[in-house]
Amino acid sequence: MKLYKLNTHTRGCNKSYDADLVMNLKDHPNANVGDVVEIYAPDEENGTHLLLQITEFNGSCGRDVISIESGIANAFKMRPYSNVVMRIVKPADVALDSIEITFKDQYMGRSEMWRLKTYLTDTCVYVNKKIDYNDMQIRCQVYEMWSQGERVASGVITEDTKIVFRSSTSMVYLFLQMSSEMWDFDIHGDLYFEKAVNGFLTELFQKWRKLSCNHEVTIVLFSRTFYAAKSLDEFPEHMRDCLQQDYKGRFYEDFYRVAIQNERCDDWCTVLGQLRKLFTSYQATVLRYHERENMKIPPATNSSATQGNFLEVLNISLNTFEKHYLDRTFDRTGQLSVVITPGVGVFSVDRELTNITKQRIIDNGVGSDLVCVGEQPLHAVPLLKFHNKDTTLTSADDYSLPHWINLSFYSTNKKIAYSSFIPRIKLPLFGSQLTLHDGVGEGEGEENEGHFLSCNQSEYKHNSLFDYDAYDEQIFQPLPAQSTCSLQRVVRAKKTSVPSLETYAYRNNDWENLTPTQIPAMRRKMSDPDIHHGTSAMLAALQPDTTNLSESLASEKNARRTIVSIAPIVRPGRALINPFDPSQVTIKLTSNRRRWTHIFPKGPTGVLIQQHHYQAVPAKPTQAGQQRPLQQIQSNNNNDQEDYGCANGEQYDRVSSHSLLSKSASSQSFVMGDEHIDFFKRRQNSPMNPLPANVPNLTATQAKSYLWGATGEQEWTPAITTGVDWKSLTIPACLPITTDYFPDKRSLNNDYVISDYTLLPDDVNHDYAQSRAVYRKPLSTEEVCKEIVSQRLAQGFQLIVVDEKPPTAGGCSSGSAVQPVKLSRETNKEYLLSIGRIFHKISLSGSVITVTGYRPRHPYPPINVDYRYRFHAPQHETYEISGVNFTTEKLENFNWNHMDLYICTRGDVDYPLMESLKYWRYRMYLLPRENIVSKIASCQRCDIFPDVTADNTREQVEDFVRLIEAVSKLKRQYARKARQHDTPRITEKHHNQLNSPQQSINVRPKLENGRIPRIFPATDAAAAAGVAARDDQDDGFPVDIKFSPNATLPEIFEAMKHPVNGVGFFSQTQSLPSCTFVAYDALMWLKTRLNNGRHPLDLLEAMRKERMICHASGDWKKPVVPGFVFYYVVQQDKNAKDYAPPLDDYSAFVNEWLEIEFQGCSFLWHDEPVTTPVPNFLRDSPAPQSWTETSSNKRVYRQSHLEIDVNQKSDRMEWGHVKHHTVLQPRFAFEIVVEWVTSSGPIVADLIGGWMRKANQFNFLVSVPADPMAEPFTKKSDPLRGPIFIPLCTTFLPNGAALFDEFPEESRSDRMLFFQEAILGKFGFLPCVLEKKYSVGKDLPKEYQYVHCTGNMFALIRCATNNYQVESPILKEANVTRCVYGHTNNTNVPKKVGFLWAWNHMIPNKKWKAQTINNSADGELFQLKMLKDFREFCSNSDQRLSTFWTQSQELKRRAQKFEFNNNNTEENKMK
Repeated sequence: MKLYKLNTHTRGCNKSYDADLVMNLKDHPNANVGDVVEIYAPDEENGTHLLLQITEFNGSCGRDVISIESGIANAFKMRPYSNVVMRIVKPADVALDSIEITFKDQYMGRSEMWRLKTYLTDTCVYVNKKIDYNDMQIRCQVYEMWSQGERVASGVITEDTKIVFRSSTSMVYLFLQMSSEMWDFDIHGDLYFEKAVNGFLTELFQKWRKLSCNHEVTIVLFSRTFYAAKSLDEFPEHMRDCLQQDYKGRFYEDFYRVAIQNERCDDWCTVLGQLRKLFTSYQATVLRYHERENMKIPPATNSSATQGNFLEVLNISLNTFEKHYLDRTFDRTGQLSVVITPGVGVFSVDRELTNITKQRIIDNGVGSDLVCVGEQPLHAVPLLKFHNKDTTLTSADDYSLPHWINLSFYSTNKKIAYSSFIPRIKLPLFGSQLTLHDGVGEGEGEENEGHFLSCNQSEYKHNSLFDYDAYDEQIFQPLPAQSTCSLQRVVRAKKTSVPSLETYAYRNNDWENLTPTQIPAMRRKMSDPDIHHGTSAMLAALQPDTTNLSESLASEKNARRTIVSIAPIVRPGRALINPFDPSQVTIKLTSNRRRWTHIFPKGPTGVLIQQHHYQAVPAKPTQAGQQRPLQQIQSNNNNDQEDYGCANGEQYDRVSSHSLLSKSASSQSFVMGDEHIDFFKRRQNSPMNPLPANVPNLTATQAKSYLWGATGEQEWTPAITTGVDWKSLTIPACLPITTDYFPDKRSLNNDYVISDYTLLPDDVNHDYAQSRAVYRKPLSTEEVCKEIVSQRLAQGFQLIVVDEKPPTAGGCSSGSAVQPVKLSRETNKEYLLSIGRIFHKISLSGSVITVTGYRPRHPYPPINVDYRYRFHAPQHETYEISGVNFTTEKLENFNWNHMDLYICTRGDVDYPLMESLKYWRYRMYLLPRENIVSKIASCQRCDIFPDVTADNTREQVEDFVRLIEAVSKLKRQYARKARQHDTPRITEKHHNQLNSPQQSINVRPKLENGRIPRIFPATDAAAAAGVAARDDQDDGFPVDIKFSPNATLPEIFEAMKHPVNGVGFFSQTQSLPSCTFVAYDALMWLKTRLNNGRHPLDLLEAMRKERMICHASGDWKKPVVPGFVFYYVVQQDKNAKDYAPPLDDYSAFVNEWLEIEFQGCSFLWHDEPVTTPVPNFLRDSPAPQSWTETSSNKRVYRQSHLEIDVNQKSDRMEWGHVKHHTVLQPRFAFEIVVEWVTSSGPIVADLIGGWMRKANQFNFLVSVPADPMAEPFTKKSDPLRGPIFIPLCTTFLPNGAALFDEFPEESRSDRMLFFQEAILGKFGFLPCVLEKKYSVGKDLPKEYQYVHCTGNMFALIRCATNNYQVESPILKEANVTRCVYGHTNNTNVPKKVGFLWAWNHMIPNKKWKAQTINNSADGELFQLKMLKDFREFCSNSDQRLSTFWTQSQELKRRAQKFEFNNNNTEENKMK
């Protein structure tokens, strides 16, 4: 065994030592780059073995010496200069089964995960290895690895390795169920609320901090209030809006209190105090919410956890998570909703809502965790008990064990001195204590318990007649298999809820003759289509003449007791679930069942395991020969993932179920992070471990799985204790990109409809390349195929990986309960994908791609649940009414054909992105940069606009032009010469660029490796070109001449064309003609050279009419529009070598280039007379609110193609679209939206980051949500967000006079809007122009939206006329007004006038929190100060509102006086 001397090196110090492992080729003539070597200390054969991959050889390394990167050597306890053994190993021998990778502060879409998986295949990894995937700009780190049932420290990723992605910046919703148990005490004498907050949440936040998680968190307290009332008439008018009725006819109302909304914190412990404060007043507030003086309301009680609104809460979070593509942020990935309940994991639910919730959670791939702080019961949980609407005597309760909820039980580490007993039930209340809980709203469970305990025991003496074991066996027995195919009724003996049935027969004294006619037949729905109807030997013996099944049962049981005979009852065939023995029922395997299984590691027995499930094993006395007793074995991953074993005095040791067969006495240990880990070797049998683990005996029925548990492969036993799945709660897993279920042939033919279509990308591209105005490199067939798969992954599909190996005899076939499907390994590629019950097969053969879709023949009917609730968001004053719809999405209706053609044609206009394609978007507003916070701090008031803001329109417009040049990737041929005394605006970088040789866009230089410039190479010159001089005499163009007053058009035109002193032309660019310039530049150039009042715009228009210039598309009909609009010089040398003709296709041109008209800034290029400003609301004819009426092309938005990968980093063809306002007007927000499907998150983030840096001088880009106001009852709104209503006082005039009395009545409502707009203007709000919401046949109220100049808040004003009739409350629009303005259905109530105010939750928390007002008493947040001050202004405190009104009237009077004087002087002149 050859030994090598071990050296260490640090990366980056020396070019030749840049790899993890450096060695000399002469030592290893047989080694190749890519080989995997194993390194370990010779004296520790069983110690830590490090695996590394040879990435390069280095001659400078000495003979018989190897060098390892020092960080790795430290982690694996390898001492420098020691001797080690190194040998080449086969990758297959050290292959990993699964690996967990964590990433932080970035957005990684599912298609990027797939690309990363491909990139990592056949590489060697070790614990904590940092992975940089530069093509996709992805950074991540290895967290944990599993191989052959054990956790390992290094290994090789192969094709079959399952990769689990975990994100430490997710969107996390924490819901605290404030049910009645929160006020009960647990066995240690703590309130369950204390256990939840001081215990669980405190520990959770500590773990977040330890792992430096940066989740975006929302915390909501929720509960359900029941009212003791028989009919709606007992409720006063103001209560009826939100009441709902349950299946028993009880009235209830659901309350949600949002404590924290979309926040990120470094230290969450400060929030705990806030929660405790809320807790003290919560119950009183909610139960007494409706109390008014002199009004009687029905008594209210808080529901128990079982009766609570658990499923509704999950659906509310899903409504937000579903819209992840709308408000995309680039610094977080993943979604998790956690419900913390004081209950025990049993919920009474509606069957229909359960089906919706299940389908939505599974389809959306959202992690849902349930944390119970109650004691774990002795039956399987989570358990959903369906509402039993059948009140007949024999109806049995039906249960479901949802596998789509990840359950944790939190228990405190407190010990009671006198006992180590841990109870598994919550003791019921006896005797007089029952009255505490009496009343409406308590579950049947509690009531029944009470009656049962208080009943006279003698009533139950006939129980001795019964053999309960035989009875249970009979009732929970699976049915014959054939009942799956046809729904024939199987005759079967059935007895239900024993006491009731017995009492019924007892009263009749008719035990013997009880026939089916006397008991109503059971009519029951299938609770879950996945339940398997297994065969059983016992029922196989059932013949028609066996009238008395129970007797034959009794004889089989050796007639332990007499069984009361009962005639068979006919019922549809389905085994009921017994929560105390769920393993009796196995279910058909479905893709839903296997959707999340690939995040679980495989245990030693080849079964997927959950690491927070512990098995109780009787502790044997340890033998002297052993090195350490079992109790002390601990396995601590970086975050104390498991904690095997308890204190020595306990009767049982808790051993995680995966450790059962694999704990070795001689365990190997090494360091991971800073903590100690024990890795155990396998061993055969040892006295330490006498019990076999629960290896499932599923081998007989490979396509079945257990009902309970997330994996379906672990059998439930009462000995399993469930701990807390800390890993899922700290670094939640993203939905895996692979799964392993594909239906068999028979099922495919019987249950699925098959459709297919073929794509020929080469032919399609050939046709499109011809007809396209602008040539772009088309995607190759291979790229199209990869992109088609990527798109399906991005929409939640999973790649189906199928085992190639035949199942091994005996034992599970490698643990996966799936039949292998053979795949041919030719050049042809085939991908199988699935979501829900939809399967796609994408096969590539030669240049043909075939897409085959399998969708269910009998799809589930769409369900829609209309839900009303009250919620109280931060800074709100009341619980507002809101409503939301929960619907299941019909995934089979997604238009995949359209999407595939969109990819084939590289986003051509024939296949536009449609809303139904769920494309990603990032919405931004460009706002003027003003340092507001400090100004407000000095003024102490917030209505300081526009007095404090300098008029820097010129600078903002110049800045804007630079930004749009950057977005369009344009360069100028000759950078404008900047004047020397203007140097502060120019950095040295720009000076260098002024002299750099110009390159055209097409041949962008490839960057040096590893160097990422701050400014895109394509836009350097544009940046320099934007360095314009800042005063009126000089526009940055060299001033050589002033035109004489009678200069002719051709003279001016010739000067414009001058290559050095003329208007700056853009460098040669594909699809732009040569000598192209922008109208704005030409106007500014003309302004400095004309001195006789000639209008620059008229001159340009005259040139166009003389055919000297023309719109750059070659369209003569387009007039000259001031702004960023392209024109070119027509009269130029057509034979010049760089001459390029225009496209002559206007629509193709606008699809390529952004063109923006400038309005409201004509004073920049033409001196206009100054007018006295009269406030718009007092003018005789008010000006229109926005530019939509006056814009030249009458559209609010335009869309253009966008090349996304400007830095040419990605190995993928990336493109998207940009949607933008058609008009730029100063003091208005300018909207830009980036839309994409075929791009990678990090690359889009890089592009937008570049823009944000570009627009940084006088403007800034701020990210805004798709639906800023999130009004209740609107389709896309977040159900837990809502606007704050701020009423406006309108009665401040003396003698109660109405506002605008002097104006005609029809103009008053508009004037009120303009008055509100003026108030918003004083507070620094800018108007946002939106597309009109058209609504069929209804005259919707006018509404205008505004954004604050800091981007932090939005406001909305809506026409408040009385003649706007509110229709029935079902209509969405009507509801919005009704709810937000706080009114009932009564349409005669005059609407309040006011503002809706909402926060911009897209602004990162740190920026939000950074804006504190320094000299305020308590470091008040600027945003809250704004809201407070705005409220005060609107309520006319300190007469501020009336002062503003009188000032405005004064302005009007002055203007009229000024006008009157002007008219008089003119008349005098005339005379």
